[in-house]
Amino acid sequence: RGEDVTVLRDEGAEAEAAGVTLLGAEPVVSVRLLDHPARMVATLRRGGDGGLELASTLVADDREWQVGAGSLVGEPAHGVALLAEGELVVGPLAVPLDGAARSLLVRHRLLEIPAEDAATFAAGFLPSLRRALALEEAPGLDLPEPAPPVALLQVGFGQEHTTVLHWRYRYRVGDRVIDLGPDPRPSDPPVRDPAAEDALRAVLPEEDWAGWTDQLGHRRLRAESTLTGAASARFVTDWLPRLRELPGVEVELSAEPPRYRRATDAPQITVGVSESAGTDWFDLAVTVSVDGEQVEFRELFAALARGDEHLILDSGTWFSLDRPELDQLRRIIDEARLLQPDGAAGLRLRPEHAGLWEELVSLGVVAEQSRSWRAAVGALLDDAELPADAVPAGIRAELRGYQRLGYRWLGYLWRAGLGGILADDMGLGKTLQVLSVVVAAAERGELREPVLVVAPTSVVGTWAGEAARFAPGLRVRTVDSTAGRRTHTLAELRADADLVVTSYTLLRLEGEDYASGGWAAVVLDEAQFVKNRATRIYKAVRRLSAGVKFAVTGTPLENNLMELWSLLSITAPGLFPDPERFAELYRRPIESGSDPGALARLQRRVRPLMLRRTKEAVATELPPKQEQVLEVTLEPGHRRIYDRHLAAERKRVLGLVDDLDRNRVAILRSLTSLRQLSLSPALLEPGAPAQSAKIDALVELVSELAAEGHRALVFSQFTSFLKLVRERFDEEGIAYSYLDGRTRDREARIAAFRGSDQPAFLISLKAGGFGLTLTEADYVFILDPWWNPAAETQAIDRAHRIGQDKPVNVYRLVSADTIEEKVVALQRRKRDLFDSVMGRGGDLAAPLTADDIRGLLDLD
Repeated sequence: RGEDVTVLRDEGAEAEAAGVTLLGAEPVVSVRLLDHPARMVATLRRGGDGGLELASTLVADDREWQVGAGSLVGEPAHGVALLAEGELVVGPLAVPLDGAARSLLVRHRLLEIPAEDAATFAAGFLPSLRRALALEEAPGLDLPEPAPPVALLQVGFGQEHTTVLHWRYRYRVGDRVIDLGPDPRPSDPPVRDPAAEDALRAVLPEEDWAGWTDQLGHRRLRAESTLTGAASARFVTDWLPRLRELPGVEVELSAEPPRYRRATDAPQITVGVSESAGTDWFDLAVTVSVDGEQVEFRELFAALARGDEHLILDSGTWFSLDRPELDQLRRIIDEARLLQPDGAAGLRLRPEHAGLWEELVSLGVVAEQSRSWRAAVGALLDDAELPADAVPAGIRAELRGYQRLGYRWLGYLWRAGLGGILADDMGLGKTLQVLSVVVAAAERGELREPVLVVAPTSVVGTWAGEAARFAPGLRVRTVDSTAGRRTHTLAELRADADLVVTSYTLLRLEGEDYASGGWAAVVLDEAQFVKNRATRIYKAVRRLSAGVKFAVTGTPLENNLMELWSLLSITAPGLFPDPERFAELYRRPIESGSDPGALARLQRRVRPLMLRRTKEAVATELPPKQEQVLEVTLEPGHRRIYDRHLAAERKRVLGLVDDLDRNRVAILRSLTSLRQLSLSPALLEPGAPAQSAKIDALVELVSELAAEGHRALVFSQFTSFLKLVRERFDEEGIAYSYLDGRTRDREARIAAFRGSDQPAFLISLKAGGFGLTLTEADYVFILDPWWNPAAETQAIDRAHRIGQDKPVNVYRLVSADTIEEKVVALQRRKRDLFDSVMGRGGDLAAPLTADDIRGLLDLD
């Protein structure tokens, strides 16, 4: 071992100095220590045929030694043990020898290097030999020095705008060229210079076709890449000239590069629509051109759908796809494709799609537009183009300006065979506008079949009364009972009627009878009754055969956007044919806020088929409406009862709210009990005192306003609480009328209030939410807030509507520090969706979410 040799040398020298003789066994006669460390000497000289010779020997004590495999001690070798003529010579090596040097010294004492390999040897081996050995070079030896490597890019061009790239490292040693792959291999000639290769990679662009980054964060050269289409054009146009100028980069081309040209002008979009023979559809044509060259439509949309950044034309012209108008065009065309009838080729539109056409037109120029299409959609997009229809002579009323516009709009839809939604605010005379259209059709002789009006049961009589008042010439028949209890069949009523008025309940029960014959038109009053597409009444309305269908409602959506879809699927079934696609494109993005543009798109699609005006915008003569929240503090005894129940309900709901769908009924029951307790303990605990700070406050307010000659409408969700109010009013001697869902003589109660000076009309919120005009009252009291603010707005508008000549004051009585305060806060949050979709003036209450419920009970 090497250390043994060192010990032998050091300690042996001391022993000899002390007179000790070193002896060896056979065949070693004597042992001698080297005076100086042995060293390997390599000599490089010119050999035969122009080659080189590398001769290696061991020099020790001024003598050259022949070295065998056993002469070197250690790995790597640190010492020598040399046997010559019975003498063992031992000593250390001046420089340890690794495997390569050891092999040269023992096995390749004379290494012959052919002339053709001399350059490779000089570039790959010689530098390391000089560092590792005492290398002696013969005088006059002229060896080639290796040049620094370059990054070699070999570029090939294929069909259909394909470019293939191969990267290599190129080394030159003398006249020899050595191309090596990006990743070292054991078979590579030993010419690689890792530091130089690193420096070359740092010069190259950080494009995917040039290299990639490994898991350790090191940049690596990419051996091969294939670029197609616009990527190929971009490389040839932008990168190839730059790469040729980069220091340390060589580019070899397999052929002359294709000619590409980057377009600088923006794409030009042209749209057109023409007749489609034999149908009520119109053929849609969309073309895109760049610098005068037409772009193949399918290729363009495929590139946009893939998210490509550029597109190349067959001519070699290429352009950026990063343009908002192109992305918008793709989205519009994708939407248009969803509207196509089964088996339709190409793209087609119906007049219901006027909003989509308008958006297409905004992107470019109109190349052509058939006269029929223009006539079908012109007025839908611009009410200035509505025909100037005169109000029919049979209408006994002076229509206001906005009512005349609504009449003309409905009439236009009627004649075009299109349905629509009249979504004016409550109290703006929607019934009068509809009656005017029906009378006009009758005077034109177009009522070969009657018009069917479907309304809430409580409003059927109101329709008959309004028709008798404003359109006395119409033959009106009402259906107020089932077939078994009527004296006339539906067919008999139809035969002698211009207008048939029935209820949603009767239509649901006898849908087959109503669907057995055709109707000139179907009018759905308070159309929110068909907002749920899963109900029987919705399906019954869809089965009705009619020339057109109109929805009339101030609240076309109350809970979510699918309710709006339900109304549109009835009135304009071709607009959004697929509910799931509608939810994907509009409902979820709008309600979640994930796509800010979805709301604007929906508004543009719906606008041509929905007319909505708010009272603030059109009924400027209406007196102001003041709304105020009055906080009422619970009595101490009432507070203790409420707090006790609150703690119990919190604990109960906390265990239910995480599975809201399964436990919704139980949770709403708990919330309702707390709402009732906010009014009076007597509503929940039998025998509890009927104390109520709200009733005390109401009595005081009604008494005060009655003394000043004012009258009030008083609303509550709970008839049980209205009973307590009645009992207290009786005690106080306050005169009132009363109406709830069980009231049979509804019209008589309403007439009694109108014809008297009673200061109060007590009404359940459900029974009085629509079908009432009570402008005799100028005060409104909401005794208990409801998380659907649309119901409250409907109630308030019983007084604040056309015909009111006094300011209307609205008071919401809210029990302080109870669930009612949280309900009021929830109402504010729930208004935003309706206001954003429909415009200001309406309300929306989406279904209670788990977060809503936690907020109501402070469970966060």
